[in-house]
Amino acid sequence: MTHAQLPAKYRIKLVFEVDGEVEKHDIIGAIFGQSEGLFGPELDLSELVKTGRVGRIDVALKHIRGKTVGTITIPSALDRASTAIIAATVEAVDRVGPYPARTKLDEIVDVREERRKWIIKRAREILREWTLTKVPSASEVVREVSEVLVPAKVVRYGPEGLPAGPDVERAREIIIVEGRADVINLLKCGITNVIAMEGLRVPDTIIRLCEQKEATAFLDGDHMGDVLLKELLSTARIRYVARAPRGREVEELTPKEVLEALAKRVPADEVRKEVFAPELKPDAVAGLAEELEGTLEAVLLDEELNQLARVPVSQLFDKVEEVGPIYALVFDGIITQRIVDMARKKGIRYLVGERVASGVKAPDSIRILLLPDIRGAQGRGSSSEEGH
Repeated sequence: MTHAQLPAKYRIKLVFEVDGEVEKHDIIGAIFGQSEGLFGPELDLSELVKTGRVGRIDVALKHIRGKTVGTITIPSALDRASTAIIAATVEAVDRVGPYPARTKLDEIVDVREERRKWIIKRAREILREWTLTKVPSASEVVREVSEVLVPAKVVRYGPEGLPAGPDVERAREIIIVEGRADVINLLKCGITNVIAMEGLRVPDTIIRLCEQKEATAFLDGDHMGDVLLKELLSTARIRYVARAPRGREVEELTPKEVLEALAKRVPADEVRKEVFAPELKPDAVAGLAEELEGTLEAVLLDEELNQLARVPVSQLFDKVEEVGPIYALVFDGIITQRIVDMARKKGIRYLVGERVASGVKAPDSIRILLLPDIRGAQGRGSSSEEGH
């Protein structure tokens, strides 16, 4: 009696060449015939096929100039050692009918590993598609809203009468936006735990809510958004920060864009380092601008603008790996994409060089200054002072 095929663990693939024209049944017959009796019943190929521990042997062939070439594929539910013995047994087939034959193992594939890879790939696709349709459920930010339901209405919350969604009081998490129009847009997306600042000053109500709940600041991608973010981080206990794309406002985002922005929110502690980092004014490195001209040297500075190291530009990449953290890199050379990528990786905030190579793209976290501009500004400043 033939048993049901067990799930395959491995797939054996061999290639063969026969010095004559034969058919599939000839190949299969040669495999069974030449393997019979080589080992005990535990590794007898015919028995293994009958019990389902080895799957159906598949042969693909073609005839070329009087010869037969092709592949043999054998699924195996056996362990690794037994599977290797089966592969070697088939590889030992040296004759098919009256013709000499040569068989060689091509590969043994771990079917479970293939399945794992497929599952992981598919899971990533599912997660990406899911992220585009809703924020992760743990945040409880997004609620599904049926088209037949009446959208939630804006309410007034707290002594200041702040525009808000109806669930701000009972939700464990809140989303803080800039104004009423932002609240309305998020309500259209089914997000009802939202409240607006309505001004540059952080209201006491929002400060209180941030102490009681997990707060996400969701602000416009413009200068005013930057200002409000700094004010919020200085005053309230913000847990996460989300931003509209640069140059866009929360009120004008589509539902998909709103959800994408919230899904990409980052911990406020990471943002705080960027927001409150000291500014690097050109006059702070004016002396270096003059000093480095024509030297082909680089200077690494910390947040207090103290020199961490000074090296030839040719040794710059090695030195950056040794020193840290670095706040600014000032050097007599060209700012290339490679240097920008290095700066992004190492968390460098300022790059100051002679000029920028064409096509260079720098992230918002890196600011670029040019030494000729700094020297020119210093020269103009000196002339003005002399004129007075």
